[in-house]
Amino acid sequence: MRVISFCADGIKQAAKNGFYDWATNQDADIICVQDLAAQEYDLQDNLYHPDGYYGYFLDSPEPNTNGVAIYVREMPKAIMTGLGLGEADMEARYIQADFERISICCLFAPKATADDADSIAHRRHFFDAYQNHLNKIRNKRRDYIICGSLFTAHREIDLQNPEAAAKQPGFTEDDNLWMDTLYRDLGYVDAFRQVRDDSDEFTWWPDGDRSQNGWRSDIQVVSEGLRNQVEYGTIYKNQVFSSHAPLVMDYDIEI
Repeated sequence: MRVISFCADGIKQAAKNGFYDWATNQDADIICVQDLAAQEYDLQDNLYHPDGYYGYFLDSPEPNTNGVAIYVREMPKAIMTGLGLGEADMEARYIQADFERISICCLFAPKATADDADSIAHRRHFFDAYQNHLNKIRNKRRDYIICGSLFTAHREIDLQNPEAAAKQPGFTEDDNLWMDTLYRDLGYVDAFRQVRDDSDEFTWWPDGDRSQNGWRSDIQVVSEGLRNQVEYGTIYKNQVFSSHAPLVMDYDIEI
């Protein structure tokens, strides 16, 4: 099974840049897109509904912000939106497709800036609540693949310029501890790091300049039961669709 995860910075511009032309030629079973920055009713063109896929969208009540989507070849048993986080669920950051034995999750985490205390507090609340959710679901009798744009780097190996990122939201001690808890204590697995240990693989360039300040902040996280089912991973950088590059992962799984 091939899963593509991509943060669009606005799906309309990403489409103009060729994202769908590329993605539909990748033989993907699942395509997860974060940061649509568009309402579903504005995405009626066939371009946004490629042949062979069922598309499910969650957009924000506030126009041109956030929004996530999942494209699947096989119709899921159920679609879930939100995480039970109250007002935070109104931000359109999470959609999940449930199949017989596995759930595919698409997550768009909040960003924060170092000089904005409110955005930092909002981001921390979201991550703490999401960690509680992950702790609860790990005891369920199903596996999970979480495609997330987290704006978080776990280790220096995940940064092109660690000194520039030091103490920035996304690479603070709290962020590193959150990631440590996710992998060490909760047993989730960074799928890309299961098969690749390269120190020059990044998915996000905050300044848009791919020669510097890259972060590997777009990840696919799998539950413990899928640890040994990760087969292949790559970050596609031959074309620029947004400030993020798509992450492509292959799993030895059948839906």
